[in-house]
This record gives sequence, structure tokens and C-alpha cells, in this order.
Amino acid sequence: MRPRVLLTNDDGVNSVGLWAAYEALAPIAEVTVVAPATQQSAVGRSISIFEPLRVDAIVHNGVEAHAVAGKPTDAVIIGLFALKLEPDLIVSGINIGENLSFESVMTSGTVGAALEGANQGVPGIAFSLQVEDQGDKFGDPRRRSQSFAEAGRVVRDCCERIFSEGYPAGAHVINVNVPARCTGGYEITRLAPKLFATGVERRLDPRGRPYYWIDGPIVDEAEPGTDVRAIREGRISVTPLTLDCTAPGAAEALATLFRC
Repeated sequence: MRPRVLLTNDDGVNSVGLWAAYEALAPIAEVTVVAPATQQSAVGRSISIFEPLRVDAIVHNGVEAHAVAGKPTDAVIIGLFALKLEPDLIVSGINIGENLSFESVMTSGTVGAALEGANQGVPGIAFSLQVEDQGDKFGDPRRRSQSFAEAGRVVRDCCERIFSEGYPAGAHVINVNVPARCTGGYEITRLAPKLFATGVERRLDPRGRPYYWIDGPIVDEAEPGTDVRAIREGRISVTPLTLDCTAPGAAEALATLFRC
């Protein structure tokens, strides 16, 4: 039997990146698409607990998919517990835009979907493609402004390795980022602290009332061995992630702080 894959994303069920991943995986796995009905970027692992979820069966280029009126984590939960899929692997992506550093993996809906699957006992792998134009992250995800061919090859290669060799022990999710212009191979990386230099821009509406845009340029410098540095230098970043957010390095200091 071929391995079973639950394919999801956060750019929405009609995203070109999602279907590039489907095309890469369909020849080697039984792939079921369960994804948000609309754009859900940057929602992290948020979950819909105050409203019901609608699920519509749609057909995209002759392939049946499930559009969930919710968030990426909702799509994973629907796939596992409502549709009763029993995947061997959850694949999330290909995201339009890189998901690098502490801040991105905490806010990314793409990574969040994979983490949710891992929390439910199914290992996951998240794929993201660096964009050459940052404006593409905010455009229509149904339209491509750059090729997903290389990212699709990476999706297939990574998943074939996992199907053949097994999921690596010690990781719950593997976060893979593909550079816009790939000039090197894989690099096993750690998360960089920052991807953006966060800022806020204040503007005035036509009635003179202030409103704010969260913005900030991409960080140019990053330490060797980090995901940000690998992508900047044209290599494919592969970062193992864990659900365990415990900070054991602080235990001794906490014991002193809270000593009786």
C-alpha cells in the first residue's frame, strides 16, 4: 500500500503552492487535500472553538478536495476526526513565502497545521518557498508569479526519504524552506531569533483618525547554522521542531527563585 498523506496549508485550498505539492506527491502517495477555504496566513495554531465549522467538497482540476471554513489547525482536526483519515504523514504547504526564525514558526499557519497534526500523533512536515517579491505574500494565492517547480521537487524528495527511511526520531515537525534561487543542497539548521525587524507605521484615515500597520524590513544578517542564513545563501533549510516548549536551562535558576 502507498503511504497516506493529509495535505493542507494556510494560503487556502485554491493556492498554487498547495496544488504544486499535490502534483509532487500524487505519484508516490495517496493524498487527501483538507485545507482552509480562504487565506489564513499568520494564524499560528489558533483553533475555532466558539463557532461551528462548515466543510465543502470541491473539485480542483478534477481532484476532489475538502474546503474547511476555518483555520489550518481546524482543517487538520476535521481531516483526522471528522473525515476519519488515517494519514502516515501530514504535509503542510507549499507556503507562498518563507517561514523562518522563532517568530515565523510561532505565527505561521503552515507550521501550525503540522504542529497540530503532531500533537494528535501524526508526524508532519511543512514546506515554504521564499518569495523574491515580498508583495507576493499578500497577492492572490491562486496566481503564481514565480515557479514552484523546484519546491515541488523538494517536496517529493523529502517525503520519499521519509517514506523509505522513516520519520526522524526526536522531531515532531520538520520545517523545510526552499530559497527562491536554489544554488546549494540541504542544510540541517536551527531557528534564527528573528526574520523581521518589527515596526509600526502610523497613518491617518481621510477623517484624520490614526490607524496602524505592523511592518518592518527583513533582517539581513543571521548566524551560520541558522535557517535564515541558509536561505540567504541559496541552500534548502531543514529544521527539526519539537512540541515541547519547556526550557530546561532555566530550571536551576527557577528553583533558586522559588526556593522555600
